[in-house]
Amino acid sequence: MSVTCTCTSDNRHVTMTVVDRFDFALHQIFRECYRDITVPGTVFTLDLQRASYMDSSALGMILLLKDHAEALGGRLVVRKPNDVVRKILEIARFERFITIEE
Repeated sequence: MSVTCTCTSDNRHVTMTVVDRFDFALHQIFRECYRDITVPGTVFTLDLQRASYMDSSALGMILLLKDHAEALGGRLVVRKPNDVVRKILEIARFERFITIEE
């Protein structure tokens, strides 16, 4: 399980990719990926294409990332969750307040 983070040179777009399990074990590294990004209007993309599992702590981490993005006047986009992860997001009704891309 891992999280990787890539930023554009101006830090206006940050892509965070989760591989394998998205759970509390990733909390610290997940937060470290975005906490120092303070550029107004930053768009954060959370790529869940390769995440095979997600628990309730991951939902909480997504909400914290969303709050951080919105505090900067930016936004969060969740990209390509697989069927299992998408179902968890749907049960939590995340599509109401986060953009989820196919």
